[in-house]
Amino acid sequence: MKIEEKVAQARDLFKQGYNCSQSVFCTFCEDFGIDFETGLKLSSSFGGGMGRLREVCGAVSALFMIAGLKHGYTTKNDDSAKANHYKLIQDLAEKFKQKHGTIICREILGLDADGYIPAKRTEEYYKNRPCENCIATAAEIAAELLGQ
Repeated sequence: MKIEEKVAQARDLFKQGYNCSQSVFCTFCEDFGIDFETGLKLSSSFGGGMGRLREVCGAVSALFMIAGLKHGYTTKNDDSAKANHYKLIQDLAEKFKQKHGTIICREILGLDADGYIPAKRTEEYYKNRPCENCIATAAEIAAELLGQ
């Protein structure tokens, strides 16, 4: 699938009601042989900046998980592999920041954590939230990372 198709798929998942992290992560499940339901469960905790704590943007968390699946390390004492991977993560964060200024959900939305109950997905919700654009950016960066 081309980058534009991946971005469109991630946007569509968000419009269907999936959270930011699920929308990005599940767009790439097939690339890693992960079934959709498992992908939804794995990424479900990261919506709303990690369970609506408004910390790291869920789309960015998904991007980092995708990077781990593609380029993660598995040797516990390989400091060089860890450093290389952490550099990759910081580079990906910087790419996202170039478009959105931050990777922190509350800064992107201008909202503090306000409980655990998700906001209703209405037309107004989609109109006022920058989430769809953040999802598109994360999906684009992920697709580029995977060479799509």
